[in-house]
Amino acid sequence: MGAWRVERLGSLALVLLIAGCQRDRAADAAVEPLARAALLDPSHEIWSQNAPSLFRARFETSVGDFVIEANRDWAPRGVDRFYNLVRTGFFDDSRFFRVRAGFIAQFGIPGDPAITAALEDQTISDDPVRKSNLRGFVAYAMTGPDSRATQLFINYSDNSRLDAEGFAPIGRVIEGMEVVDRLYAGYGEDAGGGMRGGKQGKILAAGNEHLDREFPDLDKLVRASIVETDK
Repeated sequence: MGAWRVERLGSLALVLLIAGCQRDRAADAAVEPLARAALLDPSHEIWSQNAPSLFRARFETSVGDFVIEANRDWAPRGVDRFYNLVRTGFFDDSRFFRVRAGFIAQFGIPGDPAITAALEDQTISDDPVRKSNLRGFVAYAMTGPDSRATQLFINYSDNSRLDAEGFAPIGRVIEGMEVVDRLYAGYGEDAGGGMRGGKQGKILAAGNEHLDREFPDLDKLVRASIVETDK
């Protein structure tokens, strides 16, 4: 292949890449107002939409990326909520506020307390436990029956003892578990702890402002996005 043809193909690839980026930015700009409206309105129609039967969500963090594959057959109510949280940008610019080495990494409190105020009481009914809380599996945090809302955790080890308490996995980490292992665990329960501990008040009230001031080493959840679906 001649040098001219290689150069031409390279230029064409660059043009296509730029065009694709422009389309992505345009799509993001179109979706953003809708997402913001949904995040501040628990009655918005988006929250009643069903997820695909199987989808993957990429989580970009301050220590790298990981991918969660969610399976609606495992926990339909939980997966529907997770899907809609991801696609509205709920997780974007938040923190992994509870990381306990050998146990779990927890997330799902927004950086913006206005979003927390709108959605924290929007609980969903329980799903039957069809999978076990093994390493890499993802489930909702909760305080008791029918209390799941927006907080989730990733299991660091075999936590199958949680199955009997009703923690129904919605999916599992299929790429980047080594990234999850690197999340900063130095604060343990001090940055807010679990829902049942009753110590999350300051995070719920002030979001990132509180966490970044008092617990600056927490790793950031930069952005979550749907990357693949199976209708």
